[in-house]
Order: sequence, then structure tokens, then C-alpha cells
Amino acid sequence: MHLARTTFYRGHFDSQLGRINLLVDSNGALLRLDFALPGALRTRAEYASAIFQEDAVSHISQQLSEYFTGSRTDFDIELAPTGSSFLHEAWALLRAVPYGTTTTYGALAKTMGKPGFARAIGMANAVNPISIIVPCHRVIAASGALTGYSGGLDKKRGLLVLEAEHSGNDLACAPNRQT
Repeated sequence: MHLARTTFYRGHFDSQLGRINLLVDSNGALLRLDFALPGALRTRAEYASAIFQEDAVSHISQQLSEYFTGSRTDFDIELAPTGSSFLHEAWALLRAVPYGTTTTYGALAKTMGKPGFARAIGMANAVNPISIIVPCHRVIAASGALTGYSGGLDKKRGLLVLEAEHSGNDLACAPNRQT
């Protein structure tokens, strides 16, 4: 029996916060969205084996452009992240956090019905393969401090400031504070 190999395509989007790498499957479903960090394309096997084709990610680039200009607050993109059922449940909770607002790891754990799982929620955020669209940047520490973000705290702060400016909300965090 011969199994067909799935073809992956990659491209990028240049935002005011830096280059964003995109990886989609042959159907255009988004597998990864990462801020470009030095060496990231070489170290991620998914990107290394993907075919560079901007047209394959243009639908995502368009929506990201709208997000960064403030005209889009929710995304309409098919997502196909790989992860356990717990991770998918945690990522679904992240998608429910409204644009221009923040929440805490503990609050998400309570919403999940697992109040002692704040650290597990933090780990789910850490391995989230689709940042911005699965908005892990909207999760902050109970103290209001910004903690961990795969793209760097400067990117997390930038996304929160961008959303605050476009939503008119005074985010419940201290954007200049780090832990």
C-alpha cells in the first residue's frame, strides 16, 4: 500500500512587529504561524521540508494585514494544528478570549473546569503553533505581568498594545512590565 505524502507550503507576512512565518497544508489549512526568529526556518523540520509559495498563504496574509490595521478582530481561517485533545481544548479556550481583552492562566483553567491546571494551560500556550490567531498573547499572569511568549515579550506587548489601540479597551495588564 502506498501512502501519499502531504505537501506543505510556506510563506511569510511582514508586519510592523516583524516577519511572520506561515505554514499550510495542501488544502490551505494553517499548521504554524510563528514570528521569525534567527534560525527558526532551519530548525523547524516542517518549514525546512515545505515548498516556498506565497500564493499558498495569501489568504492568511490578507487576514493578518486586516488584523494589523485594526479592521479584523476575528479570523476565518481553517486551522490544522497538531496536538493532544487537552491542547486542542486549551487552544479552543484561547480562541474564545475576545480581541482587546486579556485573561489569566488560572481563569482559563477554571473555565476548562480544571482550576488546578493553570500551569498546564501555560504549557499549552507555550506549545501553541498558531500564535496571533490562537491568541495566547492575551493570557497574562494573575499579577498582570506579561510572561512567556514564543515570539518574545516585545511581540506580546506589541500585540496587546495594537489591540488596545484599535479596540479602545484599557487592557487589564501592565504592557511595560515584565517578569
